Amino acid sequence: MSSNLLARYIWIVDTIRRHGRISRAELDAKWRLSQFSDGGAGLPRRTFYSYRQAIQELFNIVIECDSSTFEYYIAENDSHSESVSDWLLNSVAISDMLSNSRDMAGHIFLENVPSARSYLGLIIEAIRDSHPVRFTYHSYTRSRPTPGVVLEPYFLKIFKQRWYATGRVPADGKIKTYALDRMSDCVALPATFAPDPAFDAETYFHDSFGIVFSHNEAKRIAIKADPHRAKYLRALPLHHSQSEIVHDEYSIFYYRMRITPDLVEEILSHGPRLTVLEPPELRAMVASELRGALAAYE
Repeated sequence: MSSNLLARYIWIVDTIRRHGRISRAELDAKWRLSQFSDGGAGLPRRTFYSYRQAIQELFNIVIECDSSTFEYYIAENDSHSESVSDWLLNSVAISDMLSNSRDMAGHIFLENVPSARSYLGLIIEAIRDSHPVRFTYHSYTRSRPTPGVVLEPYFLKIFKQRWYATGRVPADGKIKTYALDRMSDCVALPATFAPDPAFDAETYFHDSFGIVFSHNEAKRIAIKADPHRAKYLRALPLHHSQSEIVHDEYSIFYYRMRITPDLVEEILSHGPRLTVLEPPELRAMVASELRGALAAYE
C-alpha cells in the first residue's frame, strides 16, 4: 500500500468525522479542493465505494449512508475501533499541519518511529488479504539473525515508538510477536491462511501492559504515586483498568494486570515517584532491579 493511498483513506475518514454527516456532493466538492484531486477533478463514485470498503477492511471503520437524507456518516463502533479512528485523525491533522508549515521545519521536532518506514504498509495489506509474510529477524537476545521466519499476521500494535506484528507461526503453531524494525527482507507470500476463529486480539493483551505476552494470571496491583506523578498518571493511564484513591499527600492507583518485564521497566522509569505496594512479587522484582542498578554504580 502506498503512503498516498493510506493518506486518502485518512482524509475521507477525517472529513466525514469532522462534519458528522455529509452529502456525496459536499464530499466531492471538498475533494476537488484537496491535495488528492487531479487538477480539481472529483472523486469518482466507484473509487469512493472502493475506498469505503478498504477503510472498513483495514481499520474496521464503517462509513454508512442514511437512505432518507443520502448523507454519509461514521457508524458507532467499539472502543478499539474508536481508538484506531482517533489515531488516524491525529495522523492526518499532524500531516496537514506539517505540510502547510514547511517554513517551520526548524521549530518542530518529532519522535522517530523507524519501524513504520519499510514494512508497515506491506504487513497491513498482508493482514487484510490473509497472506503470510516471510522475513529475517534480528532479535536483540541472539547473536545471529533468524532467516526464513514465516508469520501469519493477525494484528499490529504500536508501543514506545515501535510497531509490532502479532500472529501465528506455522512452524510451531504458536502465537508470537515481532518488531517491525528488527525485520529485514520481508515479503508477502502468495499463499493465504485462515485466522484461528478462537483467537481474539482484544482478549490477548487485555490484562497486559506493553507488548510482552504472559500466560500468568492477572494480579491486583497497587502503586503509590506522589502528587506530581499522580497528575501524570491521570492524564496518561498505564492501563484501562486504572482506578485511583486520592490521599492528602499521595495517591494510590489500582490495576488488574499480568506482571511482565514491560510493566517492571515502566515502573522503574518513574524513579522514586512511584512505589509498588502490592503484590509482593512485583514489589520484589522492582526492588531487585533497583539493587542491581545501584550495584553498577558502587
